[in-house]
Amino acid sequence: MAARDIAQGDARKPATGRVAYVNARLLDPASGLDAKGGLVTDGEAIAALGPEISAKGQPEGTAIVDCGGHCLAPGLVDMRVQVREPGEEHKETIASASRAAVAGGVTAMVCLPNTEPLIDDVAVLEFVARRAREVKLCKIFAYATVTKGLKGEALTEMGLLNEAGATGFTDGTAAVSNPQVMRRALSYARAFDALVIQHPEEKHLAGTGAMNEGEIATRLGLPGIPVAAELIMVERDLRLVEMTQGRYHAAHLSTALALDEIRQAKRRGLRVTCDTAPPYFALNESAVGDYRTFAKLSPPLRSEDDRRAVVAALKDGTIDVIASDHAPQDQDSKRVPFMQAEFGTSGLETLLAVSLELYHGGHLPLLKVLELMTVRPADLLRLPLGRLKPGAPADLVLFDLDRPWQIDADLLVSKSKNSAFDERPVQGVVLRTVVDGRAVFLRDAAG
Repeated sequence: MAARDIAQGDARKPATGRVAYVNARLLDPASGLDAKGGLVTDGEAIAALGPEISAKGQPEGTAIVDCGGHCLAPGLVDMRVQVREPGEEHKETIASASRAAVAGGVTAMVCLPNTEPLIDDVAVLEFVARRAREVKLCKIFAYATVTKGLKGEALTEMGLLNEAGATGFTDGTAAVSNPQVMRRALSYARAFDALVIQHPEEKHLAGTGAMNEGEIATRLGLPGIPVAAELIMVERDLRLVEMTQGRYHAAHLSTALALDEIRQAKRRGLRVTCDTAPPYFALNESAVGDYRTFAKLSPPLRSEDDRRAVVAALKDGTIDVIASDHAPQDQDSKRVPFMQAEFGTSGLETLLAVSLELYHGGHLPLLKVLELMTVRPADLLRLPLGRLKPGAPADLVLFDLDRPWQIDADLLVSKSKNSAFDERPVQGVVLRTVVDGRAVFLRDAAG
């Protein structure tokens, strides 16, 4: 799909003046609002919204944006993104990830700390914040690592990193394998009520596995990653949460058994949350096909039964958030034999469209789908985002709910052209993205 960004110079300017978005379908999951009407921004904040707002009666000098009856919602908040900067700028940068984000309706994202150097001290955390201010497209927050050097041994200075603005703590794509280290992390983070996020995979069970363990892996002659690798780590961590009463979040869950453990932990009142990503409710292991490296993910695509279980967990509220799990790779990392290929897929630009399949397929109401990508991650991360209400930041996405298109990996804005959803037909097109009252992305009428 053809698309264009607002010029970088324009995007950097602070929002000034008053803009009225009229003739819109207003969608606010936080309040349950789903109604025709309009919304007014004044500078960086929302000034008013409601059914009475139209082009008529607006003060002189107000810019009018006719939404054409399309959906106007809070901008998406993506809590799991790898931006690759610093260290692997050939795969992605803060600037290119920001352009991809706003093209997908994402107005705020949180980046993983597995950069080079790692975000395990205040200096690197401040570097990311400074680069985000320079680019000034999408709002960017960052996690810090749980352990120094991602070695799984000594804890980082979590208190100092929290004071410096770390949104939470995670070792990114590596699990904190040592149970004593995880216990200490949960206990220490509890002192300042910080969130500890785990990549739930028992590394010894996962071994050198390349896809889900099962019949398809056997047929392809590929080593498999068993469901138990995810389940055992989740089970262990939940016992540690019981001991410490810390805040724990399991990332990108993909299996029915692990989700059932989370479901039971919530019933017991533990401070436990989890997320999943679109590949785990929209694809299954058959997408690997004949060694299709774009579908090599971590965790791997699972069985159809597991995929259905993820959808069920989204429906019953076991899963708190949908995140893109954006893991960009360059061509040299993907266009190689399957065993040599890196894990990961580009996800920022397809997050909304693929998630809307849950609505179009009759699995979830539209407001529920949006809730999982707006107010829920914002509240989980203690960010004042994800709502349409007067005084809130004017972070908005305008999208055509029903417009069909086909994902083309070669046309992605991201530096990474690997998508597990390449050639997939979807419905739902981002038309405009607004951050702090600034239109940072517009789609060409013919796009």
